[in-house]
Amino acid sequence: MADARHDLSDLRDLLARHLPDRPVRSIVQLGRGSDNVVYDVDDDLIVRCRIEAADPQRSETIRAEATLLHTVARWSTLPVPEPVFVDVDAGALAYRKVPGVALSTYTVTDARRLGTALGEFLGALHDVPLDAVAGLVARDDYPLSAWLDDARRDYGQIRSHLPAELRSPIEDFLAHTPPTQPDVAVFCHNDLGAEHIMVDAATGAITGVIDWTDAALTDPMRDLALVFRDLGPPVLTPTLEAYSRDVGAEDQQRLAFYARCSVLEDIAYGLRTGVRAYAEAGIAHLRWTFA
Repeated sequence: MADARHDLSDLRDLLARHLPDRPVRSIVQLGRGSDNVVYDVDDDLIVRCRIEAADPQRSETIRAEATLLHTVARWSTLPVPEPVFVDVDAGALAYRKVPGVALSTYTVTDARRLGTALGEFLGALHDVPLDAVAGLVARDDYPLSAWLDDARRDYGQIRSHLPAELRSPIEDFLAHTPPTQPDVAVFCHNDLGAEHIMVDAATGAITGVIDWTDAALTDPMRDLALVFRDLGPPVLTPTLEAYSRDVGAEDQQRLAFYARCSVLEDIAYGLRTGVRAYAEAGIAHLRWTFA
């Protein structure tokens, strides 16, 4: 795919092959990274296409991702993207667009309803039998000591951008050892930031959960930590009340730990890449993650 014109021509050919009876009215490029370009087709279909030449390993990853979405849909209490077609040779995956707006752009008006829905969703997700996702996701055992090392590096890069009154609690956190490494691993979304939770702009009801590319077998506190990081105690409290698993003192320590490390990571990412929304949201979230 040498240029945008060629990209659109290839995409129209791809759609014609897989959906020959569907007229295409509009194609909008949503984003382009180092590996993929993502399109919105008719405000109904999302198509992600690989930029590089055919790669057998990545082709199998695309096939596994589509299978994973079908599998998650069987267990999830909330909608997830519905695959429409996979083209391994083109490195393309198409799925139904989840309606709504990203929760990261929405002002929460009913924290209890939102938290209850998230708690029920995460309880069901974390109870998915491991054999149901065998071969579809990997185990993620990234050590908590490495999380802390990363957080210290990120803080060094962003310290001068943070409010002075918040630096002391952050530095106190970074000076301590991490919690005990957990031995539990369940099926997790593993990137449940507010930008991946879609809501109805009129009612605030969750319309779906997107972006399952980082799904893994890992510590369930990672998913809960991002609810805390992005939405704060008013949403986390009903989330934990509706969650089907016990969350003990050690679990809560890890939950807070992941939230603190990941908020520093978000700020560093936003400042490094110029995506100011990440940095601004992260700085706002420091006040409760480090409370």
